[in-house]
Amino acid sequence: MRRINLKSIITICFITGLLSSCGNKQDSGQAPQRPPASFSVSKINHKTVTGFQQYPTNIEGIVNSDVRPKVTGYIQKVLVDEGQKVKKGEILFKLETQALSQDAGAAKARINVAQVEVDKLIPLVEKNIISPVQLETAKANLVQAKANYSSIVANIGYATVKSPVDGYVGAINFREGSLISPNDKTPLTTVSDIKQVYAFFTMNEVGYLDFLQNSKGNNLEEKISNFPEVNLILANGDVYSEKGKIETSSGQINQNTGTVSFRAVFNNPNQLLTNGNSGKIKIPTIYKDAIVIPQEATYEQQGNIMAFKVGENNTVSASIVKIKASIENLYVVESGVIEGDKIVVSGVGKLRNDMPITPQEVPFDSIVKPIKTLFKN
Repeated sequence: MRRINLKSIITICFITGLLSSCGNKQDSGQAPQRPPASFSVSKINHKTVTGFQQYPTNIEGIVNSDVRPKVTGYIQKVLVDEGQKVKKGEILFKLETQALSQDAGAAKARINVAQVEVDKLIPLVEKNIISPVQLETAKANLVQAKANYSSIVANIGYATVKSPVDGYVGAINFREGSLISPNDKTPLTTVSDIKQVYAFFTMNEVGYLDFLQNSKGNNLEEKISNFPEVNLILANGDVYSEKGKIETSSGQINQNTGTVSFRAVFNNPNQLLTNGNSGKIKIPTIYKDAIVIPQEATYEQQGNIMAFKVGENNTVSASIVKIKASIENLYVVESGVIEGDKIVVSGVGKLRNDMPITPQEVPFDSIVKPIKTLFKN
């Protein structure tokens, strides 16, 4: 009788069990599939947002009066300094008047001579010794002498150059000893009233149309009067403490530049602003009940801004989104998505058309409320 090797029996049983186990796995079919990847989605709602657009501006005082001489002469004294506050009528310059004073003395002497001649002829005419015509001629000479004297005295007065307005003295372009004339192209100085200042700026045609369409009123005048206050960004980047008001607009597009001119006015109680300052006008644009989406929810493809809508069966489809404005990291949408649409708000770079997802809905306000509303050029 053959003896059975116990070790061989154990090995055969192990192999048989292993094959049986593999067969059972094959009979059970494939393992369950994983669910689609999760993405945050949100339902679009209307929202009112405010953006700001900036325009370079030049600052001028509301009154800028050039100071010019009325007579030719040499500057004898400069009585003010640049930046000094002056009153209307205050003396700014004195011109040399020695020659004019000599002329005035001679003119005064001619008056005396003419007066003596008149006084001498009056009794002679009364006695019919001479013709009255001679007396009338002498009187005319007296009037002429007085007129000449008055003209010289006026020129002496003009040699004292006074401020035409209240304000601040600008650059002094001529100093003592300079010969000046009324025909000089450059003024002696400019006196500026800067209690208020004008800020001049221009909009291109697109910006001007946006201004008209987003302003209340039936005409340009009403739209300007109803337009909200504007801010001024100073050259150092700080926001000026006083808010301004747009006062006027040319209302016409310059054919050479394609722009429309505007003027805003700002109070200047501390004289921080003066002629020649530069800065930027910051104009608000209010988008009422607008469709807005986070820029993070979009991507660019061949120059188009795209977003993924969530459709039936939780599959996504790409849609071209037309943008009206960019406010920080929000887009104001003109077309492409509407209120009630669900869009993927993060991770869009991982998606493709007709891809199924597991949507994780987040509140719309949570993705737009923390966003700052500053307009980017």
